[in-house]
Amino acid sequence: MAIRATMPTSTSALSFTETLSLLALSVACFAVIANTFQGDGAPLIASLAFSGIAFATSYSMIRWLGPTFMKAGLKGKDMSKAHKKEIPETMGAVCAVVYLLAVTIFIPFPFYKDIVAATSGGGNRDVVQTIENVQTGRFLHRFPHNKLAAYLSAILTIQSVSILGIGDDLFDIRWRHKFFIPGIASIPLLIIYFVDFGVTHIVVPIPLRPYLGELLQLGFLYYLYMFAIAIFCPNSINILAGINGIEVSQSLVIAVLLALNDCYYLLNPYPHPATDSHLFSLYMLLPFIGVSLALWCHNWYPSKVFVGDTYCYFAGMVFAVVSILGHFSKTLLLLLIPQIFNFLYSVPQLFHIVQCPRHRLPRFNSRTNLMEPSVTEWQYPPKPIISVFLKLLDKLYLLRVTTNQEGQITESTNFTLLNLWLVWFGPKREDRLAMELLAMQTVVGFLGLFIRHNFAMVLFEKDNLYGVV
Repeated sequence: MAIRATMPTSTSALSFTETLSLLALSVACFAVIANTFQGDGAPLIASLAFSGIAFATSYSMIRWLGPTFMKAGLKGKDMSKAHKKEIPETMGAVCAVVYLLAVTIFIPFPFYKDIVAATSGGGNRDVVQTIENVQTGRFLHRFPHNKLAAYLSAILTIQSVSILGIGDDLFDIRWRHKFFIPGIASIPLLIIYFVDFGVTHIVVPIPLRPYLGELLQLGFLYYLYMFAIAIFCPNSINILAGINGIEVSQSLVIAVLLALNDCYYLLNPYPHPATDSHLFSLYMLLPFIGVSLALWCHNWYPSKVFVGDTYCYFAGMVFAVVSILGHFSKTLLLLLIPQIFNFLYSVPQLFHIVQCPRHRLPRFNSRTNLMEPSVTEWQYPPKPIISVFLKLLDKLYLLRVTTNQEGQITESTNFTLLNLWLVWFGPKREDRLAMELLAMQTVVGFLGLFIRHNFAMVLFEKDNLYGVV
């Protein structure tokens, strides 16, 4: 249930229509949650209801807290508009807090049947307690402690990276100082993976089996791979940014595609080896979609708020958490192909091989009201090897350079997918640029899922959809 923000930035009040719609949504969701206790808890239905409540709460809180954030100095100018007015920033922190509260309150629901089986269903509730029971507590041998530990580690990891994001928004931490912090935040996640699952071998594609065998044991390298996933996902959302709505929109597309992938596995009759993993993924993704949709309503062009780095880290870590604990990290990478390309393309500037300005977002032309590729100005000619590299990219239509009469480079477009898109297809309105990139993200994502579920059998003979996790 999406409600576009229509009120002016200067007010924090909800309109009557918005209030009535959000109230109706919340009441309906609370009724659904109350009704789930009539059966076995219906955790998936409850998660969907919690997502509706998270949407309503985030939508309202973003509106109400906007002026408060601005008074605290959390504000910024929208540089891609003719009138560069200040609007609230760091609104991703509101979504992260609401999300964490939602998934925390949701904890009893996925374990409702286990709690009942281990207490009243198991006959333990009415048994007279001995002194030993009072001193040591009841041992719920039927309760899936490993699943609860995985769930709690996911919450702890997302909470830790959200704190990083808030710190970055408050203190503007330098990129090289914050790059590895998401990996540190993922340590609880990796410990649970080691204790609960511990699989570190990969199935070798059929063409390579004569050389590597059927299974390849990676050991410590597999944990290093997951550590890298936890670092890459938050940073990949953060560097594909710079225009209204792009951070939230790309995250929503990825989250919806992951949820569709989860539902695809749930079509098989239970119990299925992958069912629990994909149910866990849905429990984490549905509230995320709820809070992100609320933020999108305010952040889409023309933006009423900025998301801040907090949302980028928070969103990326949600994807890392569900893919690692859901055991489908390779599927996630197929959905992150635009982000992977953007990162690889940005490497020359990220690692200062080529000059890197403080901001690389596309440049707004106030005369045409269109976005154009931003450029790096070379006050001094680049080194010969850099010059050859830039001119080669220009010939390959992966960059646009400007040279003087002596053939020396004076300007080169910045290395981001947003700027490259404008190089390829020319200046565009900001919302048009965002929509085209999101269309590309969606097409690439569906193509990735198609490849995952149609070519896996060709390369590996077996697929976890058919019984192998």
